[in-house]
Amino acid sequence: MKAIVIDRYGSVQELHEMTLPVPEIKADEVLVKVAATSVNPIDWRTRTGQMRRDGQQFPLVLGWDVAGVISAVGAAVRHFQVGDAVFARSDHAGADAQYVAIKADKLAMKPGNLSFVQAAAVPLAGMTAFQVIIDQLQVVPGDRVLIQAGAGGVGLFAIQIAKAQGAYVITTASEANREMLLRLGADEVIDYHQTQITAAVHDLDAVFDTTNEIEDGLAVLKPTGMLVSIAGRPTVAQQTGQPSATHWWLHPSGKTLTQLGQLIAVHQVQVVIDSQYPFTTAGVRAAHERSESHHAHGKIVIVVDEKLAEQA
Repeated sequence: MKAIVIDRYGSVQELHEMTLPVPEIKADEVLVKVAATSVNPIDWRTRTGQMRRDGQQFPLVLGWDVAGVISAVGAAVRHFQVGDAVFARSDHAGADAQYVAIKADKLAMKPGNLSFVQAAAVPLAGMTAFQVIIDQLQVVPGDRVLIQAGAGGVGLFAIQIAKAQGAYVITTASEANREMLLRLGADEVIDYHQTQITAAVHDLDAVFDTTNEIEDGLAVLKPTGMLVSIAGRPTVAQQTGQPSATHWWLHPSGKTLTQLGQLIAVHQVQVVIDSQYPFTTAGVRAAHERSESHHAHGKIVIVVDEKLAEQA
């Protein structure tokens, strides 16, 4: 099968095409024919060595998000079958390829109103937002919530999920993204170029920190409020104070992805695509560069199988 790999850590020039064997699946896995994948910061941070693992073996296939069709199922898999249209965030990299092995408990059925391109944009960013808003911050109707960097991949989902929970949603973004974020459900958009968040809001119930601005986030909370960061590690004092702060790392889950898919199916959550790139060495390199630029307005998708990706 065709895959885009790296043989060592480094710049986008390390990404190149290679022919690899189709993965063999274990009893609890399925083999997915990949229609599309997406690029997240974990991709280029891994590529550059910022998230290197001791003993990492090369060549390494990056890509954690996947949308496609099941082409084989393991002996212990009961709830999926060949031909199912699915999406997932893998436990491991490997989605920058024509086929990828995924554990069945990480899979969800693709919502019928999403294309494979849209579905590929959801898992990592969408589940991170869902788990923080629903499980960690436990946002309920009437809560006043701040989401830092609302135009980022996670922020776009977080705004909509918090709004679906009945919250009053405040977010930070550049002026260029104001109208888009208001359309997605934000009640207030604060231009971080012009206004310090600590001067603009106070007495909030919850803060979702995606920018490692923990001190500022804590400063705008009620004493009973809570901050969850996916960008920084709160100190012991920040974790035990009032208000309090904690860190969260995504736990891939087919159950979570199914719940998020239900919100998408009833149009409470939309998928925002920034750009699409072809499954070539040049295309994947360009997608990484787009993500590293921090100028994307939505998710960056790589179309692996054009014919399959065109299907609903």
